[in-house]
Amino acid sequence: TSFEDLGGLRQLPGLAVQRLMADGYGFGAEGDWKTAILVRAAKVMGAGLPGGASLMEDYTYDLTPGQELILGAHMLEVCPSLTTSKPRLEVHPLGIGGREDPVRLVFDADPGPAVVVALSDMRDRFRLVANVVEVVELPHPLPHLPVARAVWKPEPDFATSTAAWLTAGAAHHTVMSTALGLEVFEDFAEIAKNELVVIDKNTNLRDFGRELRWNQAYYRLAQRL
Repeated sequence: TSFEDLGGLRQLPGLAVQRLMADGYGFGAEGDWKTAILVRAAKVMGAGLPGGASLMEDYTYDLTPGQELILGAHMLEVCPSLTTSKPRLEVHPLGIGGREDPVRLVFDADPGPAVVVALSDMRDRFRLVANVVEVVELPHPLPHLPVARAVWKPEPDFATSTAAWLTAGAAHHTVMSTALGLEVFEDFAEIAKNELVVIDKNTNLRDFGRELRWNQAYYRLAQRL
């Protein structure tokens, strides 16, 4: 979906996308096919497990020193599988696109452990970047943000997570899974022969940078074997 190219649609199809993801379809906004594939893969791997998977994006940050948090959302398109509560169906104006006020499901993601994963095209391979996070209760009501959202604390801390994420060239769009642990994405990367770098409680930037350089050398050499 793109608010700049809606064709004959009367409004941005937020509710439709949310319902499709809830039924197990993959979705990536603005033509992001890589994230659509990753969302679908997470849906399949998590089938029958408690929790869910959804397109996600860093929306804004709470930079309170020592208490930094990430607020994730995406316009209207976050999957209701991330909550066990009953979402609210709401209609609100959208200041872009020039169409009718769009319908969307509004909810807060359930607190608990999760993994946020991005898929990047490195030209000679694909790289998965996985950040282990803890979804938390909203610290404050958000009456002026009428969209589905999740708030989380990244491991090992905000500064290290952010620096590692940028160093790895991780993507803008992600999938958040509350159904799958890190080990499932490790298996997925092994099966799909994709590179995987992990940001978790054990991450430090010096070793993380070295791992990226070693991986670059390994994948270049492995292509010739």
